[in-house]
Amino acid sequence: MASDIRTSELQNPIDVAEYLFRRLHEVGIRGVHGVPGDYNLVALDYIPKCGLNWVGNVNELNAGYAADGYARVKGISAVVTTFGVGELSLLNAIAGGYSEFVPIVHIVGTPSTLSQKDGMLLHHTLGNGNFEVFSEMSKNISCAMAKLNDPHEAATLIDNAIRECWVQSRPVYITLPTDMVQKKVEGERLKTPIDLHHPPNEAEKEDYVVDVVLKYLHAAKNPIILVDACAQRHRVLDEVHELIEKSNLPTFVAPMGKGAVNETLPNYGGVYAGDGSNEGVRERVESSDLILSIGAIKSDFNTAGFTYRIGQLSTIDFHSNYIRVKYSEYPGVRMQGVLKKIVGKMGKLSVQPGPKATNDIATEHKKISTDQVITHDWLWSRVGQWLRPKDIVITETGTANFGIWETKFPEDVLALSQVLWGSIGYSVGACQGAALAAKEAGNRRTILFVGDGSFELTAQEVSTMIRQNLKPIIFVICNEGYTIERYIHGMEAAYNDISEWKYKDLIPAFGGTPRNSKTYQIKNTQEAEDLFNDEAFATAEVLRFVELYMPKEDAPKALKLTAEASARTNAKQ
Repeated sequence: MASDIRTSELQNPIDVAEYLFRRLHEVGIRGVHGVPGDYNLVALDYIPKCGLNWVGNVNELNAGYAADGYARVKGISAVVTTFGVGELSLLNAIAGGYSEFVPIVHIVGTPSTLSQKDGMLLHHTLGNGNFEVFSEMSKNISCAMAKLNDPHEAATLIDNAIRECWVQSRPVYITLPTDMVQKKVEGERLKTPIDLHHPPNEAEKEDYVVDVVLKYLHAAKNPIILVDACAQRHRVLDEVHELIEKSNLPTFVAPMGKGAVNETLPNYGGVYAGDGSNEGVRERVESSDLILSIGAIKSDFNTAGFTYRIGQLSTIDFHSNYIRVKYSEYPGVRMQGVLKKIVGKMGKLSVQPGPKATNDIATEHKKISTDQVITHDWLWSRVGQWLRPKDIVITETGTANFGIWETKFPEDVLALSQVLWGSIGYSVGACQGAALAAKEAGNRRTILFVGDGSFELTAQEVSTMIRQNLKPIIFVICNEGYTIERYIHGMEAAYNDISEWKYKDLIPAFGGTPRNSKTYQIKNTQEAEDLFNDEAFATAEVLRFVELYMPKEDAPKALKLTAEASARTNAKQ
């Protein structure tokens, strides 16, 4: 067993668990997600005394999705599981966080260090005495690991893990054995906040890169800006907006970057996703002679099936750890410092106007009637008209995720989706985490659009929303199954069908009452229009749950194009 630090050696002795949770509080976390288990129970007792609130989720997978949503709103999150059975149930969500650069602190309560040393045949193990197998599974989806097996190292390991989580914007893994929870560490360390700053770029190298970028930027006849997810994840939106506003260059976002840019700016042009782009956007982007690409993630769903047609010779890529100017790469140069200096030095640029994003509904789709079904061509522009500044909008992988590309946002709208990892059911858990973070920040509206098939995977998390007195607006798109998969393969196949639940009846089953929730069933454009015009619906201080019926085979154009491309990729020999 690891030897304890003599209390007399410490100026301010504090328990390991308390030190850990106080550090989480320091970086802005207030709600801790997770599921209790016997290896983490004593540690959970420390949560309220550290100014934190225990959320308590219905299962670990949902807890992980919720922590992901919370982190995208608050900047970082924490989730607690138990050894083996608990942590493995979480791994899908943690892998999604790793894939999409989401900072989540995963804390695992483990058996005591003595039990592990002796290889005891304990529950939640594989029965072979190997207590490292589960941490090894997490190793490749964590940017740092901290095994708190020795009180002499615990505080340092905790601080390093939280720093790496923030700086790299990816999950970290911390084990807390039962016999370490109450071991003592130096509490005086808490007086010095963890340094969450990146070291500055090497000045000479940064200045050289800035000069190279400016040379091409000044020579360009019709440059544009393209913003993607890593601009958000690596916290450079202030610099990005300064560049957009001072340069006045036409600006576009990739699907994963939706919400990264103020879409009310006059030079905002819409979503670029190759063939799945908004009207007029593909032509403008692909005719540009210089693209300032900020934080790009060029995955299949983010490019409408790899249909980007922009060459590297006309692209300058800005990333968290390198800059690429055409085919020349500059490793170790972070985009934040470079963008700041470009804004300060760029002067007057050649600006050719681009398309304007709108929420106009095409004439052929404008019909409002009790006999007019709701289509994607009508819905998403109408949603854009209904949204309000500072809303948080969560869309599920599938029709909602692709449909939201057609929505022009008001100012300061935050969009959450999982375009790269694409785990269906993600959005329901993420909605709970986002709604909790919004409540902590002053009750921004939290709005979820999720398909019926995806909803059925994680529907139980609505009960956590009710128990935590959260007030999201949930739209369940009822279209009889897995629409995105129908378009990839098997339009009429039974495996893409689902059981048709009475979705709104789940709200009272999950503990909803007329005092804390309200349900709706919407089947045509007249009912939808009336709902969107209802101020009481828009502002009610209760959870609102809407069954929104749409035709089974209707889908956004971008989804159809991406699904066709995915099917072709899958079929390649």
